[in-house]
Amino acid sequence: MAPYASDDTRGTAADENPRAGRRKAVRYVVPVAVTGVAAATIGLVPALASTGDPDLPKISAQQLVEKIASSDVQQLSGTVKISTDLGLPDLGGLESSLGSGNGGHDGSSADPSSKLTELVSGTHTLRVAADGPDRQKLSLRERGAEYSLIHNGKDVWGYDSGSNEVFHGTAEQHEQGKERKEERQGTPGDFAKEALKAVDDTTSVTVAGTERVAGRDAYKLQIKPKQQGSTVGAVTIAVDAKTGMPLKFTLTAKSGGKPVVDTGFTQVSFAKPSASTFDFTPPKGAKVTEEKDSGKEEHGQGLRELFGGAPQGGDVIGKGWTSIATFDTGAEGGMPSGSAGGFLGSLGDQVTGDFGKGTVFSTRLVNALITDDGKVYAGAVTKQTLLKTANAEH
Repeated sequence: MAPYASDDTRGTAADENPRAGRRKAVRYVVPVAVTGVAAATIGLVPALASTGDPDLPKISAQQLVEKIASSDVQQLSGTVKISTDLGLPDLGGLESSLGSGNGGHDGSSADPSSKLTELVSGTHTLRVAADGPDRQKLSLRERGAEYSLIHNGKDVWGYDSGSNEVFHGTAEQHEQGKERKEERQGTPGDFAKEALKAVDDTTSVTVAGTERVAGRDAYKLQIKPKQQGSTVGAVTIAVDAKTGMPLKFTLTAKSGGKPVVDTGFTQVSFAKPSASTFDFTPPKGAKVTEEKDSGKEEHGQGLRELFGGAPQGGDVIGKGWTSIATFDTGAEGGMPSGSAGGFLGSLGDQVTGDFGKGTVFSTRLVNALITDDGKVYAGAVTKQTLLKTANAEH
């Protein structure tokens, strides 16, 4: 694990030279895709705190990080509440038309790559269950219908009761159980460990007290950037005092306001779920879509991108919390042509610089620049930091 600051970390690190530290895309602490992931993949992270802070033995930040790293909870079930406020513009029915109705890359509304994007905004409640690396289940109930994503051995099933559609894929079978466990990316421990992997001397890591989460005693680990150009205020992870499993994940923006992401269990049990929890047979009359081989590769890569770094072929510029992902779209003119380009352009700010002309799109957490020559710069950084970096690259 990379070195990190101790409990008494103070001070502010100077911003890195944008040209310095350029490297091939690797994981970094707050990926550009957090706008979508934060809701979709933290979906299995537990947490709503109740009143009354427990009196727990003192623990250092390093000890708490090590406690998370050594946690190995294999069995759990519970209810998760996810609230996400990225500050995206109100697009009316656009979000729903892009969601389950149109289906994912295989044309099915039950495709998880499509369905779970609904978690990108608003408040949602999930039921989750896990029994080791080969059995997990997530169910989302909204608008009178239920969507379930089930992994049971070699099979992965998605079922949308609203459309009566089924999506079926297969998990890798050639002795990659360990790798599959590490790439689950949806459990609380997975997400916390991914964030902590990138913690370095640009970060302050402290223990910020205790709290009660879903009826359990927990320590609060707080991660804050020391660099001025980041839009991230802090990441706070409530860590179960007994098991070391994260029981709460809260991401706040430096600009203030309610959390960008606040997600976790309202109820949790570490008892072994019933084996029948993970059984699934397509209902009579359901339309079943089989995942294509190319689709499996795209889905796996998509999950990895969601948790860190630029897309394949891209680079990461800078270091720590002011890292910026950059890649070429391969399209001259940057923005789509016609009415689609006009609509998207109206959501952004037109800018000019040494990079030429472009459009900046902003949320409370992420700023992204698309230049007219088809280059993209994006990160959890301020607009000023983004433009400074883009200028320095030209």
